[in-house]
Amino acid sequence: MLPPRIPALLPIAVPKRRWRMPPAPKNSQPSLYLTFDDGPHPEITPWVIQQLEQAKAKATFFCVGQNVTKYPAVIQELKQAGHAIGNHTQTHANGWKTEPGVYLNEVAECQEVLKSVGVETNLFRPPYGRLSMPAANALGADYEIIMWSVLTQDYDQSLHWEEVLANSKSNLKDGDILVFHDSEKAWPHLQKVLPAALAH
Repeated sequence: MLPPRIPALLPIAVPKRRWRMPPAPKNSQPSLYLTFDDGPHPEITPWVIQQLEQAKAKATFFCVGQNVTKYPAVIQELKQAGHAIGNHTQTHANGWKTEPGVYLNEVAECQEVLKSVGVETNLFRPPYGRLSMPAANALGADYEIIMWSVLTQDYDQSLHWEEVLANSKSNLKDGDILVFHDSEKAWPHLQKVLPAALAH
């Protein structure tokens, strides 16, 4: 199981990927960067949009192409609300189990689907955070590969929701990138954790 906070040496071992954002300028408010993976979902994603609006927060949504095809209206809601949208492959492909050429086709197919609903993006997040070096090298020319510094583990039903909330709140640092999921798997936790995390 991946730890909530990435090991300090990982960004050094795997450079050329965005693990954190730069700290805020001096005398500025510190910033956290909220991201949501695996959507869009016809009920959960609009709920997330509403929660973010109430908190006056923006986020980046890394979308799976086949879900975009099913729910294009939700993408329009995300755009209208001013959120950023990124590529999360066409079928949530595992980059350690998928031949690089096939994986690159997954990314390209998702990119075409996003374009078909009016989304232009150079943001990419590999599902599970798993990406082979050949695929990473090929994608690096066209995409900013966005990883994370804090994994909330909202998808893990073996955890109590308060543990997930603790993952979302503890040891946060200026510039951290947090991962939530607007998916059915994460929904039992997300509906309790996200409002509390945003309030925090």
